[in-house]
Amino acid sequence: MWQKAWVQTHNQRHARMNDGRATDLAEHLPVGADDRVADILQTGRLRAAIGLTPIAITKDPVTGEMAGVALDLGHALAAAIGVELEPVIYPRPGAVIDGLQAGQWDVAISLGIDPDRASLVDFSPPYMEVDLTYLVLGASAFFHAPDADRNSIRIAVPRGDLVDILLSWQLQHAALVRADTVIGAFELLQAGHADVAALPRPNLIQWSAKLPGSRVLPDRFGANLVGMAVPKGRAGRLAYIAEFVEAAKASGLVREAIERAGLRGARLATVWRFRSPHHSCSESEMRTSEPKPH
Repeated sequence: MWQKAWVQTHNQRHARMNDGRATDLAEHLPVGADDRVADILQTGRLRAAIGLTPIAITKDPVTGEMAGVALDLGHALAAAIGVELEPVIYPRPGAVIDGLQAGQWDVAISLGIDPDRASLVDFSPPYMEVDLTYLVLGASAFFHAPDADRNSIRIAVPRGDLVDILLSWQLQHAALVRADTVIGAFELLQAGHADVAALPRPNLIQWSAKLPGSRVLPDRFGANLVGMAVPKGRAGRLAYIAEFVEAAKASGLVREAIERAGLRGARLATVWRFRSPHHSCSESEMRTSEPKPH
């Protein structure tokens, strides 16, 4: 796979970059080998699942170098465990779940926390909160998120991603048009095959420049609480990952990664309560949304 060509380079670069943060993280994590991640330590590598999206990974158009919040956290997590990072890249975050069935990864580094997914994986506390909103054409009559829920309106989403899950629950009139990649949802709007694109705000801000006159709506229809995830039945690994996430937040690592990536519309996640998948969506902080018109 293409990522193997740059894994070694990125491991070396991030090892240098994370040297100054190791001490801060060590203040919040156990010292030495930890039995909860002994299986990962034995393999010498952390297989980290990451879906291609600007809130997780960005690519420098000149050098082709990959960077982003998910890579920063993945390298820091691998360093804390004492192994090398092996990124396992998927075309969109929703496809990460497909890789779970094939046993392709140990930890998903950047995945929207949602009760539907919680039936398949266990989540850490969130480390980042990202606005979910709409991109519309300049001539559009939509100025607020609820405006888009109308008959005959086509809303483009990445298949199986959190925006797809949320809007499948929320929408009463508009229809979803699904793409196989995150940028594919934007391209459906760009090509005239959709009236609206629904994505995280940082994605839309970045890509709106490719569609002159387009507008990112100022409000949101939901919030993506981004966390790490492990396969079901890995209680020890989950506990370790949860401790790492809290350490990364407390040490400033997450905040620095968000700022370095320049993610407008993303912020450090703070208060959060996980609710059972059996709770209705309206009860869950994970599905924050603007009131819908009736």
